[in-house]
Amino acid sequence: MKCDWCENTTVYSRKYSGENLCSDCFSKSIVRKTAKTISKYKMINGGDVVGVAVSGGKDSLSLLHVLKQISLNHDFTLRAITIDEGIPGYRDEALEIVRNFCDKIQVEHDVYSYKELFGATLEQSLELREKKKISSCSICGILRRRAIDFGAKDLGVDTVATGHNMDDFIQTFIINLLSGDTNKIGWMDLELSNNKTRKIKPFCEIYENEIVFYAFTNDIPFQSEECPHMNEGIRTEIRNFLNSLEKNHIGIKNNMYKSILKVSSVLRDEPGKIWKNCSKCGAECTGDVCSVCNTLLNLGLNQP
Repeated sequence: MKCDWCENTTVYSRKYSGENLCSDCFSKSIVRKTAKTISKYKMINGGDVVGVAVSGGKDSLSLLHVLKQISLNHDFTLRAITIDEGIPGYRDEALEIVRNFCDKIQVEHDVYSYKELFGATLEQSLELREKKKISSCSICGILRRRAIDFGAKDLGVDTVATGHNMDDFIQTFIINLLSGDTNKIGWMDLELSNNKTRKIKPFCEIYENEIVFYAFTNDIPFQSEECPHMNEGIRTEIRNFLNSLEKNHIGIKNNMYKSILKVSSVLRDEPGKIWKNCSKCGAECTGDVCSVCNTLLNLGLNQP
């Protein structure tokens, strides 16, 4: 079968659009789609320093690879930011992969650790939970967000880009829905632009399986070992459920994504909601202290 864009042999069939693409055209389609998303939501401004949160996984390294290509014809520069949680036997491999990859594509790379910022590694932080009902993924996610914010400020970054894809976006919505946290659903609105440091998700309109194929077809090395704490939450179960739905109902993820954007926009601006600034860090929230600072206080960790 020949590629729909050229005469080369098809290696990827995009079921939801009916396209058949060769390796080169598939890669170009991912770059174009990412650039279109960035333009549509005005994610990056001219002259920006874009800090890319790079963990060493397929999504973040693929994002760095794509943004590097886009930056060659646009006025912005890249800095890679990696967070070291201090997970024994897991993070070291990723740090080496990211370091080597950044050297290869000539992107500056900086590492910030939980131990240096909060006074404790993730493993030590988990021991502080005691009987508090909070998962390791929740704690790690909160600490990572604060660590990335610190790194962005330290490096003078204008925009922080993360490798969250469409699947991640939908999964997060369902998790927030099941927990009853409508405030977080409101924060999923992609039109937000009044934060001190913009946080963007250029892959938010791309399926996870397409990013996996992009990484393989472009020989992008990534850490295949899964985090030892990943199954403590329900994200994996939700991922499997959504993949099953997509298999039987092609394009359903695209439909869910569009619906989530509408719901998020409504919840963000619902009548009577008052947004304040956190008394600890200044971030916009609905209470006196944001969820990140509240978690740090409860665990007795340092406030970077």
